[in-house]
Amino acid sequence: MKHITVTGAKVHNLNNIDVKLPRNKLIVFTGLSGSGKSSLAFDTIYAEGQRRYMESLSSYARQFLDQLDKPDVDRIEGLSPAISIDQKSASHNPRSTVGTVTEIYDYFRLLFSSIGIPHCPTCNTPVSAMSIQEMTDAVLALPNNTALYICAPLITKKKGEHQQLFNTLIKEGFSRVRINGTIHRLSELPTLKKTFAYTIELLVDRLTLTSTISSRLFQSIETAAKHGNGNVLIEGIDTPYKTTFSEHMSCHSCHTSLDELSPRLFSFNSPLGACPSCNGLGDLFDFDADLIIEHPDKPLRHATGKIINLNNTYYGRHCERAGRQYGFSLSTPYNKLSKTQQNIVLYGHPDAIEDNPFISDSKDLFEHDSGPWEGIITNLRRRYFQTRSEGMRFFFRSYMSAKPCSACHGFRLKPTALHVRIHGLSIP
Repeated sequence: MKHITVTGAKVHNLNNIDVKLPRNKLIVFTGLSGSGKSSLAFDTIYAEGQRRYMESLSSYARQFLDQLDKPDVDRIEGLSPAISIDQKSASHNPRSTVGTVTEIYDYFRLLFSSIGIPHCPTCNTPVSAMSIQEMTDAVLALPNNTALYICAPLITKKKGEHQQLFNTLIKEGFSRVRINGTIHRLSELPTLKKTFAYTIELLVDRLTLTSTISSRLFQSIETAAKHGNGNVLIEGIDTPYKTTFSEHMSCHSCHTSLDELSPRLFSFNSPLGACPSCNGLGDLFDFDADLIIEHPDKPLRHATGKIINLNNTYYGRHCERAGRQYGFSLSTPYNKLSKTQQNIVLYGHPDAIEDNPFISDSKDLFEHDSGPWEGIITNLRRRYFQTRSEGMRFFFRSYMSAKPCSACHGFRLKPTALHVRIHGLSIP
C-alpha cells in the first residue's frame, strides 16, 4: 500500500478525523497548540503500530517494552509496526545515553536477544546451542553416502592414565575410543602415562548417510550428547568434514560457557549485562599520565612535578635501575621515550611491555636488593587506596580523570554481550 489511511480518529480532542498519509515519506504535523498534533501522531498512529508490533512478540518479550492502549479510531490501514522517539531533555545521569533516553535501546536489546549470533569472547568463533533433532537435521543435509564417525568428547588435553573412565565405558558396552586421534579397542588399550596429556573421544557409531539412516543417526547423536556432556563431534571418515555440536551455549574449541541470550544481558543497568570492571558506566576514574607528567619536554627527573619526585630520591633510584634495563635514563625527556619505555615509567610491570630490543633475558627484569620498580601510576594507585588521610585522597584526585574502561573499552557491557553479532555488528 502507498498510503496510511486513518478513519474516524477520536483520541483526546480529535473530532472524528479522516486523513491519508503517504508511506516512506517524511511527514510533519503543524498547527496551533492543542490542535491534536501529538494525539494524531503518537496516541493514534504510533499507538496502533506499536500494538500490532507487540502482538507479534512472545509474552516474555512484551515485559521489556511499554504497551499502549488501543486508540479510539474506526480503522487504520497500511500501517507497519512502528516505534517512536519522544523529544526529551538531556539527562545528567551517567547511565543515560541517547539510546536509553529515547527508549530505542529497548528495541535493540530485544533484537539482539532474539536473532543475535553469540561468539566466543576468547577465540571469536560462533557459538550456538542445538537440540538433538537440529543436530540430526544438520548431519542429514550432508551428501548421501558420506561416511561419518559419531563421537562424544570425554577428555581434552588432560594428564593421567584415565583407567577408571575406560572401565566405566566397558561396563556400559562400548567397544572403541579415540586417543589423541588414534582409534583403539577398549579391550586392547595402550598403556597411558601419568605425565602425558591426552584427548579422549568415545566412538559411539560409524555410519554412512542414506535415506533410511535418520532413526539410527538420532539415537547415536543422543547417546554421544549424553556421554559428552551435551557435546557431539561429527567427523568424516573419508572427507575433511568435522564439526562439533552442543546442547549448551558454550564454545566447542575452548569450552567457555556463555550466558543465555535475553534482553537483560544487553542492559548495562543490569548486573546480568553490566561490565564487572566499571559496573556499566563505561568509564573508570584513574590517574592520568597527562596530568602526572607535567613537563614532558624536560628530563624525566624533573617531569613529574609535585605528585612524585624522581630527582635523587628513593623512587628515582628505582626508576634509574629500570631505565638501565630498557635504554633510558632520568636525563631523557619523557616525550623522547618510546611507547614501551613510557609504559615502564608509568606502570613498571613487564606485562605492559611488548617487543623491545632493550629487554634482558633475565626473568628478574629489575629485581634488586631494594625491590622492583613498580611504576609511577601503580605506585600512586597503591598509595591512594592505602592512605587514611582524606586530604591526601583529595590531593591524589586532582591528578585523576575519567578514562574508558580497559575491560569493555567504554561499551559498558560484559564480554558475552559484546560478542553477540548481527551481520557482523555488535550492539555497541
